[in-house]
Formats: sequence, C-alpha cells, structure tokens
Amino acid sequence: MSAGLRILVCVKRVPAPGARINLTDDAQAIDAAFLGFTTSPHEECAVEAAVQLVEAHGGDATVLTLGPSEAEEQLRYAVSVGMHNAVLLSIDELDWEPQRTARAITAAINELETADGAFDLILFGNESADSGGFQVGIRVGHALDRPTVNGAKGLTLVRGVAVVERDADSGRERYELTLPAVVGVKEGINLPRYPTMKGRLASKKAELATMAAAADAGAQQMLRLDQPPEQASTTVVLGEGPDAAPAVVDLLKELGVLG
Repeated sequence: MSAGLRILVCVKRVPAPGARINLTDDAQAIDAAFLGFTTSPHEECAVEAAVQLVEAHGGDATVLTLGPSEAEEQLRYAVSVGMHNAVLLSIDELDWEPQRTARAITAAINELETADGAFDLILFGNESADSGGFQVGIRVGHALDRPTVNGAKGLTLVRGVAVVERDADSGRERYELTLPAVVGVKEGINLPRYPTMKGRLASKKAELATMAAAADAGAQQMLRLDQPPEQASTTVVLGEGPDAAPAVVDLLKELGVLG
C-alpha cells in the first residue's frame, strides 16, 4: 500500500448510552438540556480501524460529522486518538433525516475529493446508536457509485483491495472490494483505544474545518417521536441470613436449576 492512503470516517454525535431521554413538548426532538453526548459505538470502532490502517500502511485519516457546533467535541476526541483532520458539516438542528444527511455528506465528500483527491476508504458505523437507521452509509456509497459493504467485523487492505468480513447465519462472509470503497463497521471489530494526554492536548489545538451543510430534504418525514413506556422492576426479599436459605432453594427449583 502506498504512503498516500486516504481514509475518511463519518461519525455522529448521539446521547450517551444509559442516559434518560426526554422529548420536547411538541414531540419533534430530543430535549438535550440535561443530556451528555458521545460518538456512536460502531463509529468509535470505525475511527480505531482507520487509525490502525494508517499506522500499518501510512497516509492520513479524516473524521467528519454533520451536526451542531457542539459536535466539535466528538471531532476533537477522534483527533485525540489518532485522526489527522476533522471536518464539521454545520447545521442548526440536532439532526437531519437520513436522506438529507446522506446527500449533505455526499456533497461534502465530492468537494473534499475535488480539492485533495479521492479517499481510498470511507468508513461509517454500521448504524447510529440513537435512530439506528442503517441508511446513511449505504446511501452515500450508492451515490458515489462505489462498492459498499455494511456490518464489517473484519477489515484489512491487501494490494489495493479492501478485504471485508462479516458474520452471517451460515458462518462468515468475505468480500473483496476494489478501492475506493465504502465500509460500514460494526462494534466489536476492534477495541477502541483511549486518548493519551499528548493526544488530548493536541486535539485542543487542532484546527477544525467547518463546511456549511447543504442538501434538499428527502421524501422521508418524521411525524413525531414516541417515548417507550418505562419498565419497572420489582425486587422481592426472600429473607435475611440463614432463614432465607429454604426460600432460595425453592426459587432455584422453580427456575429449574435444581432437580
């Protein structure tokens, strides 16, 4: 692989896992007033995959996100673990629907590639942690007319070919994609590294490129968000001390653990 390997990773700012999600009064958006945000786990693995590939083959890696100005936090985190460049596609809203998002990202990629040459690999997460649409990466790959595979649990580069593996009901599927290509990475393909102190300091000084996101809305339209009902759990105290032993045995028998 030549020293000119170029990789782009597209990430998304999402509510931190485990956070309580509240909706705005009109049910049109997530109330972000008291939420913490992070990068989708699949995309954290995509960032790690890009860093590992550049470490192995040389080149540079760019991270891109579409979101509000607050999404700079996620871009700087990616820089702190090894990404070289960062691009924010700036929008005023918290999020756009998948078709419009894909169009905006495709337009940005075309602009970046016109300026600096084609990306050998464009990586997405398998799906975002909030909406789980499984759409944006596939739509971008189709719009760019490049070979695309989602659900990658293995990714290597061999003589200018991306070798992608993914799990299937029948075992393991293997794809060989001629570069340039688009790959959707699945959580578990690797273990993302933590930023070093040097990386954190460098990310604070890194210059982030900002591009105005421009794309027409797609045919998909969100009507409202619905919050699932909360599931309450009940704790039953079987007893205290030695007196609880018979109740524990009875419960184990009921569950089929004891004969």
